[in-house]
Amino acid sequence: MTEQHTSQPAAGAPGATTTVQVAGRPVRIRLSGPEQAPPVVLLHGIGRSLEDWSAAHELLAQDHRVLSTDLPGFGLSPAGPEKPGLGAFARAVVGVLDAVGEDRPVHLMGNSLGGAVAMTVAAEHPERVASLLLANSAGFGREANVSPLPMVWAALSRLPVVGHRFRPLARAAAVRSNQNCFFDPALATPELLRHAAQVGSQPDFRATFLGTYRSIGLPVVGVLPGWRRALLEKIRASGLPVLVLWGDADAVLPAHHAEAAAAALPEARLHVFPDTGHMPQIERTAELVELAREFVASAEERRAAS
Repeated sequence: MTEQHTSQPAAGAPGATTTVQVAGRPVRIRLSGPEQAPPVVLLHGIGRSLEDWSAAHELLAQDHRVLSTDLPGFGLSPAGPEKPGLGAFARAVVGVLDAVGEDRPVHLMGNSLGGAVAMTVAAEHPERVASLLLANSAGFGREANVSPLPMVWAALSRLPVVGHRFRPLARAAAVRSNQNCFFDPALATPELLRHAAQVGSQPDFRATFLGTYRSIGLPVVGVLPGWRRALLEKIRASGLPVLVLWGDADAVLPAHHAEAAAAALPEARLHVFPDTGHMPQIERTAELVELAREFVASAEERRAAS
């Protein structure tokens, strides 16, 4: 059962979103494109929303069945019943697929945390996945420049009496955090910043962010190696087609993680975008979509021949 409604997405978003029930909680999605076309699922990063894929969604939906989804507790969706983490997010993605009646193996495309979630879906539910496109994905290195500081300033800005003193710091930290995602900081537009502020003000955002942060790594030691090794072993053994994309100027997950990805997944294809930051689906939309189209087509041919 879905509830159609008009959201207030970032500029350029292709139409209204829909809410589906997963484990008794609403999850916001966008679903479009020809029903019989190859199915593509787009997953965003930590603290973000399905709007990060809006432009790519619109282009891919011309010839694919495209599903963008919030991860529970992020975007404009409430948290799910489980503690946040890769396993819980992966089960939510499968729940969304079930809710929309998509039982074909899907082409998962994930950015940042969304890449690690995509790999977790493939590891835990291999029958549901046809291929993986990993854009600046978590899971390939220790470093992760994802600071909870904007939330700290935001919390202090809500204090009675003295909160107003912290509001300029909160606004500045939010702007810097979003600009840090791009090679060209001008891409952190007023529309994007307003939407990010709306996402960050959702009731479950803080707990989901911090819970996810703790589940995959800690500020001092970085992204923990144990889950990364185990997950990459499963993906390597799966034989799934994998395309790894990276921006050479990523300030969040540095570009040398792409080299680690190539070493960990030697059968994967690798493409590095020049002068590009952490979200190539925004900075290099047309190029990414062309690579994705060719990759999905080759994966579909491979499945048909097997």
